[in-house]
Amino acid sequence: MLLSMQYGCLKSFGDKGTSDVVLRLRNSEGRPEWFYSHSSVLVSKSRFFADQLSNPGSGSCIEIHCSDSTYDHHVNLLRLLYLPTDSLLDSLDSVQSALAVLRLAIAFRCEDVTNCCIQYLEAVPWEDKEEEQIVKEVSELGPVAMPILARIQPVDLSATKNVFISAVRFATSIGGSCPPFGDELKTSAQEQVEFMLGGDEDTPLVTADDEVKSVVKSGLSQVCSLFENELSSFLLVPDITAEIAETRILQCLSDVEWMCNILPKMDLMKDFVCSWGGMSRKILEIVEDKKLDNAMWVLKVKLIEVTGKVLEAVGYGNVILPAPCRVQLLKTWLPYIRKIKPLLDAKADEDTDFPYKMDEDLCQSIEGAIVLLVLALPSNDQADILTDWMKTEQLKYPDLSEAFEVWCYRTKSAKRRLMEGLDRVGNTTISL
Repeated sequence: MLLSMQYGCLKSFGDKGTSDVVLRLRNSEGRPEWFYSHSSVLVSKSRFFADQLSNPGSGSCIEIHCSDSTYDHHVNLLRLLYLPTDSLLDSLDSVQSALAVLRLAIAFRCEDVTNCCIQYLEAVPWEDKEEEQIVKEVSELGPVAMPILARIQPVDLSATKNVFISAVRFATSIGGSCPPFGDELKTSAQEQVEFMLGGDEDTPLVTADDEVKSVVKSGLSQVCSLFENELSSFLLVPDITAEIAETRILQCLSDVEWMCNILPKMDLMKDFVCSWGGMSRKILEIVEDKKLDNAMWVLKVKLIEVTGKVLEAVGYGNVILPAPCRVQLLKTWLPYIRKIKPLLDAKADEDTDFPYKMDEDLCQSIEGAIVLLVLALPSNDQADILTDWMKTEQLKYPDLSEAFEVWCYRTKSAKRRLMEGLDRVGNTTISL
């Protein structure tokens, strides 16, 4: 067989003088074209042709039917049969061509060409559209072509967990960033972590892992600490470097906001709420410093956006906190929100191009969360907050009139229930 292959490869495709077999390709319109070939080559390179030529009644002409779209690929396959095995890879020049030839090589049972096409497709990069086509066609070609899909096969849970942990470490700068491309790569890592947390049957298994949770909590601590430190140092920064410092602060806050977005997907939002509550007083002390009275509006709005998510998580019962913690959260942020909203509105009225303001959806979501938070507090705490609200000049936002109405109704109902209870006790005493 080896001697036959060596002898066959010395022959030239289409050499009529040495040909002993004619291949007739007939397209869908029935138009034939003849190709002069050699039985020694065909038999050694294709089991299909070997079977055909072993039939005593086959003669010296083999007819092959093909469509217009595959005609060129059939011709290409026949040419490849004449190449030495070690030259096949160099003859392939595109994913589309290799995929088409592979399909025919499997059909004609050309082992060397099949292996070559698989090796080529497994190694070269794919474009998105090509990948979709490869997945579809390889799935139809059967097990022999499955190695091509090795790069997109699901990995085991341990590998997924390790990649996720590494991505979280990078996304939260645990261990430091990697200049000069640290910020860009960190942003990319954050995007991929979010993508990995999308709906997937393996996601709950990964996020429930104790090691994963520990790393994520460390990441939360890291980003909160970096933000607090950058913000604390801002008041000491000379004006000449204030812009650079502001950029760092906003980047750190962006990382904090990112953590706020992913932690609910891991059932760790309570950790974020507690972290945010723990540093809220310090944040507001700095932001309300006179140096920032008319500066860093984007920071002020971003703080409200993050706080809004915290208020929603607690107000809607997704994060359960003791009543004193809920009271503290409200008393910390309610005065600031009440103060900053009219300032932002006034800036927007002065300058129609002023970009930093609370949009309607944000205002409504925060107001709704605050009302729910107030109504879930003990009556006396509700009374304190409502009294403070009615004393301020800014009654319009947030509007707590709904909470006030409910409090009044509950107060009367509670008093009525108390009196009814006393009456029942009195009647019981008399009857004895």
